Amino acid sequence: MFKVSKTAAAQLKRSMAHHDFDDMPVRIAAQKKPDGSIEYQMGFDEAGPGDTMVASGGIDVVISNDHKPLLAGTELNYVTTDDGAENFIFLNPNDPAFVPPSPGDDAD
Repeated sequence: MFKVSKTAAAQLKRSMAHHDFDDMPVRIAAQKKPDGSIEYQMGFDEAGPGDTMVASGGIDVVISNDHKPLLAGTELNYVTTDDGAENFIFLNPNDPAFVPPSPGDDAD
């Protein structure tokens, strides 16, 4: 369903420790924009009614059942871009702009 890469899990764990959110799951949300692209949100949050909990890479992820179809098959990764910036990225086959990483890429 939803996967967290090793590099993303390591960065999330650092952030959790830094902000004292060690026991808090990460909530992932997605919304389709008018142009068909997908906008993502993420933050630390408790699970509630209507949520699904997924464990991946040692990280507990909470996804609202309303967002599950849009996030099915998605992988959260953490990468360094060509300009040296570090960012979380969503590799989502449901996104019309999604381009799968090539075999030589640093996907984990």
